[in-house]
Amino acid sequence: MYKPKTIFAQHAFNVVSTYVKTKDISALKKQEPPKEFQIKRACFVTLHNLDGSLRGCIGTLEPQFKNLWLEIISNGVAACSRDSRFPPVLPDELENIEISVDVLSEPEKVKDFDILNPKKYGIIVTDGLRRGVLLPDIDGIDTLEQQIDIAKRKAGLSFKNNDELEFYSFTATRYH
Repeated sequence: MYKPKTIFAQHAFNVVSTYVKTKDISALKKQEPPKEFQIKRACFVTLHNLDGSLRGCIGTLEPQFKNLWLEIISNGVAACSRDSRFPPVLPDELENIEISVDVLSEPEKVKDFDILNPKKYGIIVTDGLRRGVLLPDIDGIDTLEQQIDIAKRKAGLSFKNNDELEFYSFTATRYH
């Protein structure tokens, strides 16, 4: 059975397990978070099947809650139940799912594309109305061009030239 290695991934796993089994996370929301969670940060919660395939991923680019504890609860529930690419996770799937939490830095407007590396930086692409995001260090994404193309596609901006768009970068610390 999968055992998360960090407190952030353990919390996300508890959230997903509790939600999938009971649909009630009220007790988790009421808990006093450990000090490591008492920061206001955006995050992504990602679920993978044991074969490495994506099973769900939802996150925020700006924090929506007063602390990381609540941010992980919200994104964990969404990743297992509201990622439109997948059906909701079922209880019998839990033993075959691995979870990671990416804690994001504040996005910064890109001034120099030459310093961006898709292994280190995530990318946000926007036309002011729509935006696409791709986390850093995604398997199979080796170039900035690939990263930008995927983020543009996710936002429905593939038809726009890069000079018509704004770009932001961020770093993420991934906890498994």
